[in-house]
Amino acid sequence: MSDMYITKGKLPGVIERLMGRYRVFAPVKKGRYHQFARLTGAAEADLAFRNTRLSPKGLLHPQAERMFEYSLAKDDPERGIVKESPKDYSPGVILGIRPCDAKAFQLDDANFDTQTVKDTWWVRRREALTLVGLACNTPCSTCFCTSVGSGPFETAGLDALLVDTGEGYVAKALTEKGKKAVDASDGWDPAPADSRGKIDAATKAAAQSIGPSFDPETLARQDMLELYNSPLWEEVQFSCINCGTCTFVCPTCWCFDIQDEVNGDQGDRMRLWDSCMFPLFTLHGSGHNPRAVKTQRVRQRFMHKLKYYQDKYHCGAACVGCGRCVQACPVNIDIRQVGRLMASPSCVCPA
Repeated sequence: MSDMYITKGKLPGVIERLMGRYRVFAPVKKGRYHQFARLTGAAEADLAFRNTRLSPKGLLHPQAERMFEYSLAKDDPERGIVKESPKDYSPGVILGIRPCDAKAFQLDDANFDTQTVKDTWWVRRREALTLVGLACNTPCSTCFCTSVGSGPFETAGLDALLVDTGEGYVAKALTEKGKKAVDASDGWDPAPADSRGKIDAATKAAAQSIGPSFDPETLARQDMLELYNSPLWEEVQFSCINCGTCTFVCPTCWCFDIQDEVNGDQGDRMRLWDSCMFPLFTLHGSGHNPRAVKTQRVRQRFMHKLKYYQDKYHCGAACVGCGRCVQACPVNIDIRQVGRLMASPSCVCPA
C-alpha cells in the first residue's frame, strides 16, 4: 500500500469517519497537560502535542479497574458469588501514540502475555486496538529513545505511522489493521511526490537532536551482584522521597495490588496500580519487609529497568526513553545519569 496523505484541515473529517467504526482515543488537552482519552468529537483531538503526561498504558491496564463484583444482600439468591465485571473489547484506535509508547506495549507483553501466563484482559484489549502512531519531529530535551533501541520515527509495534510534513500528515500503513484504519474511502489521498524527502529530512533532524545517554549493552555485560552491591546506590537514593511519581508516569511499570472494596451490600474486587517505591509494596503478612530501606527500593527500580529485565529477556532495557520520569521527578533524579553511573566501571565494588 502506498503512503497516504491528509491535510490538517481535513483531518477532523477523517477522525469523524474513524469514530463511526472504532472507539477512538487520542491526545486531548486537559488543563496544562495532554492525556489520551476517548473522543466524543473530532475537534477534541490535538496532535500538536509534545507528549502526554501519562502514557496510553492505562487504556489496556487501567489505573483502577473493577475486576469482579459480588452481592452481599441477604435476599439475593446469588449472594457471595463473584462475577467478572463487564469489559469493552470492541474495536478501537489509539491515534497519535508515540513510537516510544508503542514499544512500551511490546515490553509490557513480557508481563501480561507470555507462553505460560496470559492476562486475558490485557491480551483482548491489545487485540482490539489499532495503533496509529505519530512520529516525533521535535523530541523533548528529556527524550533518549535512541539510547534504548527505539527512535522518533520508529515503526516497531505500530499498525500505521503518521508524519507531520507541515501542511498535513503522511500515513504509512504497516499492518492489515493499519490499512483498514488509513482507508482511502475515509478521505485520504496518495502522498505527494516530495513527501519522502521531507520525511527523510525530518527523521534525520529528530535523531540528531537526541544525544547519547547511556549504553544498555554495557549494563548487560556488568556482573549483576557487583552492580547490586555497588556503593553508587547511596548516592542515587540520597534525594529520593519515595513518592512513586516515576513509576506512575512510566509506560513500562506494570505493578498492581488487588483489594476488595465493599459499599453496603455491593462488593468489588479492584486492581490498582502500585509502586515498588512504596514501603508497603513488599511488606509480608509476617511483618518482614525485604525492602524496608529506601536505598533498597531505589536500587530495585533501576536494577529492574536497566539490568534485571535485560538479563532475563535479552531484549534490551525495560525502558523506552520517553523521559517522563525525568520531567516528573520532584527532586530531579535522572535515569540517564543513573544509567551512566551503572555503566561506569568505577561504580562496582573493587575486587
